[in-house]
Amino acid sequence: MPFNGGEKRCVGEDQASDSDSSRFSESMASLSDYECSRQSFTSDSSSKSSSPASSPPRVVTFDEVMGAARNLENMTLVHEIAVNENFQLKKDALPENSLASRVKRIVHQAYWDVLESELNADPPEYDHAIKLFEEIREILLSFLIPGSGNRLRNQICEVLDTDLIRQQAEHGAVDIQGLANYIISTMGKLCAPVRDDDIRKLKATGNIVELLRQIFHVLDLMNMDMANFLIRSFRPHFQRQLVDYERTKFQEILEETPSALDKTTKWIKESINEELLSVSETGLTPGAGTSSKPHLSPTLVLNNSYLKLLQWDYQKKEFPETLITDEARLQELTEKLNQLKIIACLSLITNNMLGAITEGLPELADRLKRVSAVLLEGMNKETFNLKEVLNSVGVQTCAEVNKTLVERGLPTLNAEVQANLIGQFSSIEKEDNPIRSLIDKRIQLYLKSLLGLPSPQKCLPPMPGGLAVIQQELEVLGCQYANIVNLNKQVYGPFYANILRKLLFGEEATGKTDASSSAN
Repeated sequence: MPFNGGEKRCVGEDQASDSDSSRFSESMASLSDYECSRQSFTSDSSSKSSSPASSPPRVVTFDEVMGAARNLENMTLVHEIAVNENFQLKKDALPENSLASRVKRIVHQAYWDVLESELNADPPEYDHAIKLFEEIREILLSFLIPGSGNRLRNQICEVLDTDLIRQQAEHGAVDIQGLANYIISTMGKLCAPVRDDDIRKLKATGNIVELLRQIFHVLDLMNMDMANFLIRSFRPHFQRQLVDYERTKFQEILEETPSALDKTTKWIKESINEELLSVSETGLTPGAGTSSKPHLSPTLVLNNSYLKLLQWDYQKKEFPETLITDEARLQELTEKLNQLKIIACLSLITNNMLGAITEGLPELADRLKRVSAVLLEGMNKETFNLKEVLNSVGVQTCAEVNKTLVERGLPTLNAEVQANLIGQFSSIEKEDNPIRSLIDKRIQLYLKSLLGLPSPQKCLPPMPGGLAVIQQELEVLGCQYANIVNLNKQVYGPFYANILRKLLFGEEATGKTDASSSAN
């Protein structure tokens, strides 16, 4: 029975590194290329450094494209392991009752039925059983650290010597149950404590075919345990080496694919154009002559580029190459932020219209916030009808307020006030709604202030007015966002510096990522 080791990444809640420095350029350093497998981490090193402008146009071969893809995949995996404390591997489970699930179940059952019929034959046939023992032997050996455990290694090879088992089978002297008991005993020595109950269940299984079947199941779990143990063991090292590792790997990608910064350049250029448009509408910046080109701060341009990521159309717009490793995280933050914006708008409208009633009733405000949050779940899905949901939130808000008023012996809201409240809630659906625009600007102001701090988690900027209802959630989201941005600046700062020099000052990018240059 082929051992099914199919895996997938399971990403939990992010725990990004707190990066204090946001400098744009640091010296390129050679370091080992750590790539995670279940048994080992291999390495190679590179100290090359160049810029997107230093490579002349050339034909890129298929092998070079595939090499760049492998580099990107490795870099993405290491990044995920380093920044996500809850990262772990989990067995890829097929949807229940799906066609693939049913086919897999039928095929597996057919295999074990064949094995059972062979063992129950007279005389028994052991061909399939011997193949299983051979596979089990290799799996057990794979759990041993190379260069150690020689005594146990030799013992496993001796007991599960398939040539010897085959000879015993020819003479009808093979002890299938004894071999299974040895396997279970060895698994008990190698497994994690969390598998002790599974080992005890194996010992209690009487049917030999079912026992072999369950042995493979537990070996599958042990295989995953080993992979996750290695991930946890190497995470601190990845975290220490992450900046240099990612920068080196991206440099390799850039050398193999000179166009690997095209989307990033476009992303930064859009921010520059928006800043130039803003300057032209408000007048030249102080210190700029009437005939001179407006001076834009590279730091301001880059921070504004990062802010655009929280308003990104992830379904239609291509994402900057330098942020691919954090695309899923940023998309999740964007979706959370969109929900928080609407909640803040609803709270502001409620306070403006019913402030005299809700003032001094924090439990009512909390209840209204929970109602809004529940109804707005999934608002980023294409099938989500925001206008209908906002109307429902308005109806529910009126009901909750009236309930509170009745409990206090006060008259309920009249029909006109309720209709006005529901109507204003529904109008938030339009992106150019004044209240929605106001809340959006204040959130942008807060996040912009956050990016200007050296360590957001130690000193948060003041929360703008109207955002008190989402303050706790926005502070958490803001710190997660700032950590992603600051780490990204550390890794890709030299590449951004080259792009900004070219776009802002017309300078050709240098042949190396200059450690002494910075964008201020």
